[in-house]
Amino acid sequence: MPQETELAVRTIGISKEFFGQSVLEDVDFDLRWGEIHALLGENGAGKSTLCSILAGLYHPTRGEMMLAGAPYSPHSPHAALEAGVGMVYQHFRLVEQMTVAENILLGNPDVPVRMTASGLADRAREVMDRHGLWIEPTRYVADLAVGEKQQAEIIRLLNRGVKVLILDEPTAVLTPREAEALFATLRNLADQGQGVILVTHKLREVQQSADTVTVLRSGKKVAHQGVEDTTTHDLARLMIGEDLAPGSGVDASHTTGDKLLELHSVSVVSDAATRPELDDVSLTVRAGQIVGVAGVSGNGQRELAEVITGLRTTTSGTIRLRGEDISSQTIGSRINKGMGFVPEDRLTRGLVLGLEIEDNVLLRSQRDREFSIGPFLRLSVIRQWARRLIDRFDIRGVRRGLPISVLSGGNLQRLILARELSRQPALLVASEPTRGLDVGAAEAVRTTLKTERGRGVGILLFSGDLEEVLGISDEVVVMYEGRIVASRPASEVDVAQVGRWMAGLT
Repeated sequence: MPQETELAVRTIGISKEFFGQSVLEDVDFDLRWGEIHALLGENGAGKSTLCSILAGLYHPTRGEMMLAGAPYSPHSPHAALEAGVGMVYQHFRLVEQMTVAENILLGNPDVPVRMTASGLADRAREVMDRHGLWIEPTRYVADLAVGEKQQAEIIRLLNRGVKVLILDEPTAVLTPREAEALFATLRNLADQGQGVILVTHKLREVQQSADTVTVLRSGKKVAHQGVEDTTTHDLARLMIGEDLAPGSGVDASHTTGDKLLELHSVSVVSDAATRPELDDVSLTVRAGQIVGVAGVSGNGQRELAEVITGLRTTTSGTIRLRGEDISSQTIGSRINKGMGFVPEDRLTRGLVLGLEIEDNVLLRSQRDREFSIGPFLRLSVIRQWARRLIDRFDIRGVRRGLPISVLSGGNLQRLILARELSRQPALLVASEPTRGLDVGAAEAVRTTLKTERGRGVGILLFSGDLEEVLGISDEVVVMYEGRIVASRPASEVDVAQVGRWMAGLT
């Protein structure tokens, strides 16, 4: 791609509407060659929409774009990629029935039509070594955890030689050491003259890694400045339009109640795995306690959440809820006994995208007497109940008759949380509940979790954000290769120590 102008990308008056609702309004945006440009904003501010327009997924309603000084109007993501613009989306563009190597090299014109599986794996390893990222190339994408799929997306785009790389929350599930390696890769790309757009809610990442920052609020640009000219406090205020209330942290005087969830020597072994997916896992969650589970994605966290909620069966060991053995009970039975679940993958496990808001908040409650009379639903009652939840959890962008697929990722997450907590569970299993949320929305979710803890709910929190785990948990457990390698009160450990345990170091 020629670099005869200092601007890699320029948008002029970009606007976008969905179903008559404006999500971007007259946005001007400049990305220079050789810079990492952070894009910030509250959930639903339009960040992902702007990036999706740049990447060819959406077409702007109005406005124009320039790429390397020439008019740019990609008609598809493939056309954008051919032009040298690639994006890692929050919801991944991978073929799940293919291996990591096949996905990385898919569509690469330099790869011969006839190549053995071992040859593809070797080529993929070369790509990974060159960029300092690693996933076993012979594994199938369907078997990967969310964080591993994200890394595969990054590697795939780097392999295609993109000159403008857009990343949407790329470090959400990485350890501090892996995040440092990723940003070293991005800085190296920028130093070579490429342009990088970084969408993140982690203000410290902006301060440490970006050169320039643009802030969107309610679909409009409200700031564009050099990172060295601002502070994290300034950025938070720009994003939400007011000062962000400080988090309350963990209440040292907080006391916990009786045991709610008990796992004793739980193991899960699949025929396809080279090692146990879960190996002799024991843990306890008490009433009024938040237990945070930390670990690099792919080390058993997903399997642990699924075996607790009934999505996966145990090979050995027992799971007790309120003293009752639920190891062999159905998902529905566990829900009825007081278990709620916020899944890691909200699109495939948490929601039905073709249905409206009211239908999704009603899931699991259709047969409750409050909402039905025999086989008939009480629609007016359901609408009033849904509206109360929407207002309570500040779910934005809701309009009658629209499918929930038009909502932003953070509002989808709020919807799931609203539904699960509306059933007043005794135990809440929350997998990455703030993943992809902006700083204000994430803090609201954490406040909700702490409020639920205060009323006696036991919470098992899975999160790749170490500061989040340490900031709101009473107890922290660390997983590595399917085992719990450490369990400590959160007040007794720090990010560096937990990071070492996550890497398998003592």
